[in-house]
Amino acid sequence: MARQSSMYKAKELKRALENAKSRVEEKYGESGKKAFQQARADGMNLNVFTSRVHNRCLRCGRGRGYLRKFALCRICFRDLALEGHIPGVTKSSW
Repeated sequence: MARQSSMYKAKELKRALENAKSRVEEKYGESGKKAFQQARADGMNLNVFTSRVHNRCLRCGRGRGYLRKFALCRICFRDLALEGHIPGVTKSSW
Protein backbone atom coordinates (compact mmCIF):
# COMPACT_ATOMS: atom_id res chain seq x y z
CA MET A 1 0.00 0.00 0.00
CA ALA A 2 2.80 2.43 0.90
CA ARG A 3 4.43 1.66 -2.41
CA GLN A 4 1.39 2.83 -4.37
CA SER A 5 1.07 6.04 -2.37
CA SER A 6 4.75 6.91 -2.87
CA MET A 7 4.41 6.28 -6.62
CA TYR A 8 1.27 8.42 -6.67
CA LYS A 9 3.09 11.25 -4.88
CA ALA A 10 6.00 11.06 -7.31
CA LYS A 11 3.64 11.21 -10.30
CA GLU A 12 1.82 14.19 -8.79
CA LEU A 13 5.10 16.02 -8.18
CA LYS A 14 6.27 15.34 -11.73
CA ARG A 15 2.96 16.64 -13.07
CA ALA A 16 3.25 19.78 -10.93
CA LEU A 17 6.80 20.33 -12.16
CA GLU A 18 5.69 20.05 -15.80
CA ASN A 19 2.86 22.52 -15.16
CA ALA A 20 5.28 24.99 -13.55
CA LYS A 21 7.71 24.60 -16.46
CA SER A 22 4.96 25.28 -19.00
CA ARG A 23 3.76 28.37 -17.11
CA VAL A 24 7.29 29.78 -16.92
CA GLU A 25 7.89 29.00 -20.59
CA GLU A 26 4.68 30.79 -21.60
CA LYS A 27 5.66 33.91 -19.69
CA TYR A 28 9.42 34.07 -20.31
CA GLY A 29 9.90 32.04 -23.49
CA GLU A 30 12.22 29.52 -21.85
CA SER A 31 12.18 27.16 -18.88
CA GLY A 32 15.80 27.26 -17.69
CA LYS A 33 17.16 27.92 -14.24
CA LYS A 34 17.37 31.68 -14.80
CA ALA A 35 13.75 31.80 -15.97
CA PHE A 36 12.65 29.99 -12.78
CA GLN A 37 14.64 32.43 -10.65
CA GLN A 38 13.09 35.38 -12.48
CA ALA A 39 9.61 33.92 -12.01
CA ARG A 40 10.18 33.49 -8.27
CA ALA A 41 11.55 37.03 -8.04
CA ASP A 42 8.44 38.34 -9.82
CA GLY A 43 6.26 36.60 -7.24
CA MET A 44 4.99 33.83 -9.49
CA ASN A 45 3.70 30.93 -7.36
CA LEU A 46 5.38 27.85 -8.79
CA ASN A 47 4.47 25.66 -5.79
CA VAL A 48 6.75 22.80 -6.73
CA PHE A 49 9.77 21.23 -5.06
CA THR A 50 12.02 19.87 -7.79
CA SER A 51 14.26 18.04 -5.34
CA ARG A 52 11.33 15.85 -4.24
CA VAL A 53 10.71 14.41 -7.70
CA HIS A 54 12.28 10.96 -7.59
CA ASN A 55 12.45 8.10 -10.09
CA ARG A 56 10.74 4.91 -8.98
CA CYS A 57 10.62 1.35 -10.27
CA LEU A 58 7.58 0.75 -12.47
CA ARG A 59 7.19 -2.79 -11.18
CA CYS A 60 7.57 -2.48 -7.39
CA GLY A 61 7.88 1.25 -6.64
CA ARG A 62 11.35 1.05 -5.10
CA GLY A 63 13.15 4.40 -5.04
CA ARG A 64 16.73 3.22 -4.67
CA GLY A 65 18.90 1.30 -7.11
CA TYR A 66 16.95 2.65 -10.09
CA LEU A 67 18.14 1.94 -13.65
CA ARG A 68 17.01 4.75 -15.95
CA LYS A 69 17.37 2.84 -19.20
CA PHE A 70 14.91 0.15 -18.07
CA ALA A 71 12.84 2.16 -15.54
CA LEU A 72 13.31 -0.66 -13.03
CA CYS A 73 15.10 -1.13 -9.74
CA ARG A 74 18.14 -3.41 -9.63
CA ILE A 75 16.20 -6.25 -7.98
CA CYS A 76 13.34 -6.31 -10.51
CA PHE A 77 15.84 -5.91 -13.34
CA ARG A 78 17.75 -8.96 -12.13
CA ASP A 79 14.58 -11.05 -11.74
CA LEU A 80 13.31 -10.16 -15.21
CA ALA A 81 16.74 -10.68 -16.80
CA LEU A 82 17.07 -14.15 -15.25
CA GLU A 83 13.59 -15.08 -16.51
CA GLY A 84 14.54 -13.85 -19.98
CA HIS A 85 11.93 -11.10 -20.22
CA ILE A 86 14.43 -8.34 -21.07
CA PRO A 87 15.78 -8.83 -24.60
CA GLY A 88 19.52 -8.58 -25.08
CA VAL A 89 20.37 -9.05 -21.41
CA THR A 90 22.10 -12.24 -20.30
CA LYS A 91 23.63 -13.33 -17.03
CA SER A 92 27.37 -12.78 -17.09
CA SER A 93 29.82 -15.54 -16.28
CA TRP A 94 33.61 -15.63 -16.37
